[in-house]
Amino acid sequence: MTSDAGHPASPAHGRWIIYGLIIVCVGIEITLQLGDLRLIGPARFRQLAYEYGGFWAGLLDNWPANYPLQPWTMFLTYGFLHTSLWHLGVNMLTLWSLGRPVLDRVGVWGFSAVYAMSILGGAAGYALLSDNYRPMVGASGALFGLAGAFLAWEYVDRFTLRERLWPVARAVLFLALLNVVLYYAMDRLLAWEAHLGGFVAGWIMALLIDPRGQVDAPGNPKP
Repeated sequence: MTSDAGHPASPAHGRWIIYGLIIVCVGIEITLQLGDLRLIGPARFRQLAYEYGGFWAGLLDNWPANYPLQPWTMFLTYGFLHTSLWHLGVNMLTLWSLGRPVLDRVGVWGFSAVYAMSILGGAAGYALLSDNYRPMVGASGALFGLAGAFLAWEYVDRFTLRERLWPVARAVLFLALLNVVLYYAMDRLLAWEAHLGGFVAGWIMALLIDPRGQVDAPGNPKP
């Protein structure tokens, strides 16, 4: 395994990018929590954050924007907002778990590309498939993109080595079933469309960044 510069990658290579994302998301949610407690900010502080930073499908359907670039910036900003400390905690633990293997495989720039395109893909999936006009927030679109990237490489590695592909298919089926269960458990408030869009975007971006398997042929390690 090599780093961006072609040198052997250490396990901690580039972890600052993951720490940075976690710090930003945690800082934003703590600020909103303080607003909920009326310790800082104006009334309706969280609602204002969602109005300006959440993903509103209606803005793509002639709704008036709060500022000129909002229909574009919301494709990114929604991924840094969360609905609660529980929502934040689950997503940040998932980011830490999935982010490390992606980072260790393709380095900081590769990880950044996968994460960014997965955020955009999650928003695009929601825009295309959802008929819900409530604001959509959360990093889970990007997180499903990291899962998609990891499984794409797992598929390539197994195909290259002529190993069974069932573990990859099983993981995809598990993620699909998880979305179905959570969708109904959360009274249909789960943005599965963003999860699907992020997963597809992450899978595609992973193959564009690193299309080869970890080995080029059985017994021949990848340089």
